[in-house]
Amino acid sequence: MSFMEKPSPGRLLLDDTVPLTAVIEASQNLQSHTEYIVRVQRGVSSENSWQVIRRYSDFDVLNSSLVVCGIGLPLPPKKLIGNMDREFIAERQRGLQAFLDSITQHPLLSSSLTVKKFLDPNNYSANYTEIALQQVSMFFRSDLKWEVLEPLKDNGWRIRKKYVLIKNKEQPKERYLLSWVDLGPDKFLSDKDLQSAMKLLTSLSTPYLCPLVFSSTSESSALLIRPFSERGSLRDHIYKVKPTESYLKKYCNPKKSQGLQLQHIKLYGRQILEGLKLLHGSGVFFGHLHASNVIVDDGVCRLIDVENGVLGVPSVLRPAFAQLRKINTTESIDVFCFGHLLYEMTYGRPPDGIPVDQYPAVPDSAVASVLQSILSTEACKNGMPTVSQLIQTPLFSDVRLQHSEKLQIKVPSRLKEALKAAKESLERRLQEEQRVSLTGVLRTSPAGTGSGADGVVNINGSAARQPPIKLKIHQHRRLTRARSHHGSEEERKRRKVLARKKSRQSAYENEEDVSVRNNNNSGSGASSPPTCPSSPTPPSTTEHAPF
Repeated sequence: MSFMEKPSPGRLLLDDTVPLTAVIEASQNLQSHTEYIVRVQRGVSSENSWQVIRRYSDFDVLNSSLVVCGIGLPLPPKKLIGNMDREFIAERQRGLQAFLDSITQHPLLSSSLTVKKFLDPNNYSANYTEIALQQVSMFFRSDLKWEVLEPLKDNGWRIRKKYVLIKNKEQPKERYLLSWVDLGPDKFLSDKDLQSAMKLLTSLSTPYLCPLVFSSTSESSALLIRPFSERGSLRDHIYKVKPTESYLKKYCNPKKSQGLQLQHIKLYGRQILEGLKLLHGSGVFFGHLHASNVIVDDGVCRLIDVENGVLGVPSVLRPAFAQLRKINTTESIDVFCFGHLLYEMTYGRPPDGIPVDQYPAVPDSAVASVLQSILSTEACKNGMPTVSQLIQTPLFSDVRLQHSEKLQIKVPSRLKEALKAAKESLERRLQEEQRVSLTGVLRTSPAGTGSGADGVVNINGSAARQPPIKLKIHQHRRLTRARSHHGSEEERKRRKVLARKKSRQSAYENEEDVSVRNNNNSGSGASSPPTCPSSPTPPSTTEHAPF
């Protein structure tokens, strides 16, 4: 389509699911304020790191922008008098580090644009909303039958995906959801094959998959229209929230979430598995199964955002399954995601971490059996069942479906070959992430993301991908000892004494240089040398709910 011929200027070949970690390395005093030097790292490679300088007021603005999440973040309080004292600055730095840790370790907060821009302004400076509006405006000028009802701000966690509620003038009572999304680093189809794949998905008319009404792709983005679900997603139903609200408000700190009844777990689970089976049988890869990508319409579960796989956008659970080397195919990714979803349907919340070997009370032993076959230590170590095998388990085999006929998607042979090649490329990228040498050196993928390995992992959607399990345990022990040592009262006093001696010695030996430097800085306020009241340590990876 002509309205999307030009590439979007906001496209970046970044995987937004790769976590950012932040450590405050030092602080420096100017005449009127203190600046904190923050070392930010993408993924596990220390080579992929940079510094940003932030004032306390910047942290305060960030905290205010995250109030909507309903979580009490540990931002140190303001202080008007004595806020330039060395001891106070040291204490505030520790408090700001705890504040950063609580954000970067939270799956939804860490993935928000506000946090990404705070930590990585160079890569997240584009106005994605404005870019999307430009594309959408061109679309409406080219197709006059559509009319905007309401932009949905912050309706999803993806930074490069924007939503607009629209209607067809010929069907004014029906509402539709228009989404604009940037193509991702896993886009391996050629532009021509991608257009063919989107045409196929738009023409689908089958249960368990939500149809697309319209789709168009350019070299860098896609515009999609599908029916709007008035009841929202399955996650909206579990959390009992309104579908049009901000995702941070809906999902960060839910108050009323509740697991489903057994009959619904069985029915919805079987229907979701049938949708996955249908996709796998046609060669269409998904990889994006979670509660927000499932809608329930008249008792039938339908998968949405099926196009995400061919558009190349990375999965929200990628930081989790990229650490488990047995999950190295598109089907195993979907099975892992299904286990994650089944847990959420059962308990009203996602698992805190993987593997999961202990389960609270379940409505039926068959539920625990399926969960263990996917999420347990043994499953993560030795592999998990296929979609067909899950359908044959006692939990789902006796479910009666409305659509008993054999379902299939007819895919042209040329497109089927292209999808197969793209799927293999996607799997190779994932497997390359998961390869780790004996020394723990990472082999990064072309997209620049790190690799994972077998072992116990936190499913937080934002924690750094882990090194091999032995190396990880060794690093954890060293980190624990270092924190204990540096956090002791004796060590803090020793560092303060050394800092004072070093400051006096530096002032004595370099008095002339300091004077010259102060004169040069007289226009903006003289600054003191950066100080580090405590040795920097990487943030912890405390387990918590990811979604």
